[in-house]
Amino acid sequence: MASSVSKKMPRAERRAQLLETAHNMVREQGTDALTLGGLAERAGVSKPIAYSHFETRAGLMIALYKEINDRQVRALDAALRETPVRLGDFARLIAQAYMECHDAVGPEWHAIAAALKGDAQMSAYQQEMIDGHIALFIKALAPLVTLSEIEISRRCIAIIGAAEALSDAMVNARISKGEAVDELASLISTWLAAN
Repeated sequence: MASSVSKKMPRAERRAQLLETAHNMVREQGTDALTLGGLAERAGVSKPIAYSHFETRAGLMIALYKEINDRQVRALDAALRETPVRLGDFARLIAQAYMECHDAVGPEWHAIAAALKGDAQMSAYQQEMIDGHIALFIKALAPLVTLSEIEISRRCIAIIGAAEALSDAMVNARISKGEAVDELASLISTWLAAN
């Protein structure tokens, strides 16, 4: 448990500290244990500080979900900066980056999404996130495939759904990371090569 007295930090640093603490709480105790009061106590800050950063429990969980997604987007973006010239290489790169991120994060990503199922703000963010991934994939894929942008977009929606299901199976030890990467890479290669 953290000390009840916490040193003053710049707002951005405090937010990062609170998100890291929240991440650890979800990993150790699940989403039910994550409250603003519990977060404040564990981080060694007052409740008003936690509330000033997140306002509500849903706001905290959405911020945590966004932070995890931002990690994933940075990993994908870094991998895509060196986009291979063959679809199969691209597919492997995307699959590897996707599963590496989920492996590093653990089951928290899926637990947070499940805890916020039906929350309008979370639904809006998830759609924004999917749209962002699709745009990222289209930009990288356009030179590698003969499909139209609309066809790539539709197929990427399904690929993202499959990637989420595979990552959930992986973090819950139903399949290995290697199997998840292989299956996702195969799906991307096969489905995006189809005319």
